[in-house]
Amino acid sequence: MNLSIRSETENDYRKVEELTREAFWNLYVQGCDEHYLVHTMRAHSDFISELDFVAILEDKIVGNIMYTKSSVVAESSHRIETATFGPISVLPAFQRQGIGSALIHHSRKVALEKGYKAIIIQGSPHNYCKHGFKSSKDYNISDAEGKFPYGLLVLELEKGIFEGRCWRYYSSDVYNIDVNAVDEYDKLFGHKKKEYKSTQEEFRIASRAYLA
Repeated sequence: MNLSIRSETENDYRKVEELTREAFWNLYVQGCDEHYLVHTMRAHSDFISELDFVAILEDKIVGNIMYTKSSVVAESSHRIETATFGPISVLPAFQRQGIGSALIHHSRKVALEKGYKAIIIQGSPHNYCKHGFKSSKDYNISDAEGKFPYGLLVLELEKGIFEGRCWRYYSSDVYNIDVNAVDEYDKLFGHKKKEYKSTQEEFRIASRAYLA
């Protein structure tokens, strides 16, 4: 597979939003909001443009990964700037071919070069532990409420950076999405039927699960 990865350009915006919509439609909820998130993320102050990449296969954009700034804060107000990716999208016809893995590997290398200490995400351990992510509880990193979500995952880029302290993770407010705005924006795309899938129930269970 002759896959290449490059930075996203303005000419890619619509194609990336379309592929994101295809990748997430009916996956976690009926419909999706990830294409709207991509649209709003680029103009947000937390967006990390140097970690915005597209995957190209046979002159076709088949995948994308985008990052925002995040942080962890210890009790002593000690703060570490981190990076968070999401969404990461691959067209359904090209999934399970290593494209998502290639995007993670490439962007992880650039994030390290840019001086980020860690990548923190909320996602399925099944999908991301193979890339070196571990439970946030292993690093004493809770969410803002002091809980340890099942899907809060950490990839250290600087080993030992979290040792000796208890941390709370804070993501960008760009992820606080206006549902009504999503519906309006989705009207700009072709019609797709909203349906129930079992993956939606799996997501509901995982998103409400916490580690003791």
